[in-house]
Amino acid sequence: MFDLDMETDDSRRKLIEERLEDTNLRLSPVMSALSGTPADDEEPVHIYASDTSGELAGGLVGYAWGHWLHIDLLWVDKRHRGSGLGTRLMARAEEIAREKHGCAHARVETWARERSEPKRHFQAPDFYQKLGYRIVGIVENYPPGCTDHLLVKTLS
Repeated sequence: MFDLDMETDDSRRKLIEERLEDTNLRLSPVMSALSGTPADDEEPVHIYASDTSGELAGGLVGYAWGHWLHIDLLWVDKRHRGSGLGTRLMARAEEIAREKHGCAHARVETWARERSEPKRHFQAPDFYQKLGYRIVGIVENYPPGCTDHLLVKTLS
């Protein structure tokens, strides 16, 4: 018999994370080989762009880990969309990831409206595909009414 406790508990969360990592290191030669190397440390990759008035025009927030660039957030102010700023942010992040962190690949998740919705996406799977990313995973109706896309790119 087990007691289930649904209280948020940072110390137990950390313990679960540590035990999972120990299990992964024990069972996966790949994870074991990665452990303790520079590629095992999550290194932030953050780039912020300001316009001529000093206002935040856009930014990219991600990190390098396991020879991959993980892009968490990319945002461009609506006044600057279509200016090439998003492309510049992505190119710079990929360059930093490749040259400073030895990343060979990049990944990003983004949403699109379901096909039944109007053509215009509120996020940008098409944008990433134009930059050489390819869709490797799709989760439909996540969240309801949207499709989640996982895209990857080989950094050369």
